[in-house]
Amino acid sequence: MEICKKRSHTDARPLNTEGGTCMEGQRKIIAIIGLSGAGKTEVVEYIIERYGWPKVYFGEVTFDEMARRGLAISEENERAVREGLRSEFGPLVYAERVIQKIEPIIDTPHVLVESLYSWEEFMRFRDVFGSAFLVVAVHASPAIRYARLAIRPKRPLTAAEAWSRDRSQIENLHQAGPIAMADFLIINEGEREDLLRKVDALVRNL
Repeated sequence: MEICKKRSHTDARPLNTEGGTCMEGQRKIIAIIGLSGAGKTEVVEYIIERYGWPKVYFGEVTFDEMARRGLAISEENERAVREGLRSEFGPLVYAERVIQKIEPIIDTPHVLVESLYSWEEFMRFRDVFGSAFLVVAVHASPAIRYARLAIRPKRPLTAAEAWSRDRSQIENLHQAGPIAMADFLIINEGEREDLLRKVDALVRNL
């Protein structure tokens, strides 16, 4: 079984799309993306614990704004803030604020970016970081994701809420594009140990 697939490249190593050569040894900005319940947070937490890479989180922008407004944490409020910020400041507001968070830690070996959402954000990161920017998509079927979301201890979602979130992220935030264009794809539909083996294989290929 293939541990981790690199799209459009058979030896599973990232390409420098500008020069056509592998980027081994180059500092990288690595976005871990996926729909809710796919397992991206577990991947990020494991890499931080095992390899010590720093992380910036797109969701921090939402929570910072919710705290500023005095809003309770809920799916409805999070969605309203996400879409409201983009409506008020433009589609790149999250990308620009996260890039500001990356700048102080850019000298570390690699930086993880959790929960990049939109096509516009994806393109902005490509513009800023060039070939040092890589995307890892974590995927699981809706049925598996919704089952996980229903029992997670923090902010559980019903199937209807999970479907609504998926639809909002795909239709309003254009999240499908970055997932489709990811450099690496990790299928997370088995046991945790299987997922961690895939993550270790991915790290070795960076």
